[in-house]
Amino acid sequence: MTGRAPDPFDPLELAELFGGIDIYLFDQLVKGRIRRGMRVFDAGSGAGRNVAYLMRAGLDVAATDRDPGALAALVDLASRAAPGLDSSNFRVDLLEDLDVPAESADVVLCIAVLHFARDEAHFRAMLDGAWRVLRPGGLFFARLASTVGVEALLRPFGGQVGAPGPGRYGLPDGTERFLVDEGFLADEARRLGGELLDPLKTSVVHGQRAMTTWVLRK
Repeated sequence: MTGRAPDPFDPLELAELFGGIDIYLFDQLVKGRIRRGMRVFDAGSGAGRNVAYLMRAGLDVAATDRDPGALAALVDLASRAAPGLDSSNFRVDLLEDLDVPAESADVVLCIAVLHFARDEAHFRAMLDGAWRVLRPGGLFFARLASTVGVEALLRPFGGQVGAPGPGRYGLPDGTERFLVDEGFLADEARRLGGELLDPLKTSVVHGQRAMTTWVLRK
């Protein structure tokens, strides 16, 4: 950029500033739940689209992903966006087997990750791995595929009839995911001892899939 004032409506400048941050995660920033001085752990970060802005803003960001290529892209991003961050903050790992200190983050992000679970047991193992990293009083932010609003469009696996609850389903967009519903997420919140901070919000991409936002306080 030049020395001129930034244009708040220039798509390129907006993209440079905010990256590909999830709009519902941006909402948590607006609500003041992610603040200066916090440590953020991105559990399943991919190449870092949701933490690019947070790194530029000076937060202490750590992340893990199972894909070495995605982690390499994130490390490269961090070297430019926040060169002061230690490269050891970023590692290849599985959520169900995280080698990360317990209660070491103020915010844990888990965006478009949990729906890759094989079954309920795997889902809980992944969720528990991410939850363990969160400090008491911390913010857990997840976005995951669900059955909400697309029940009639799902193709069940494992013998389910229709879309009665959590399980693996084929989605109209051609993917296969472990899908949850409102009751299942409520049960999991109780099991974890988490407090629901926002009502569940589900975005339905008509004819394709539904994505639910799940925000808890530990």
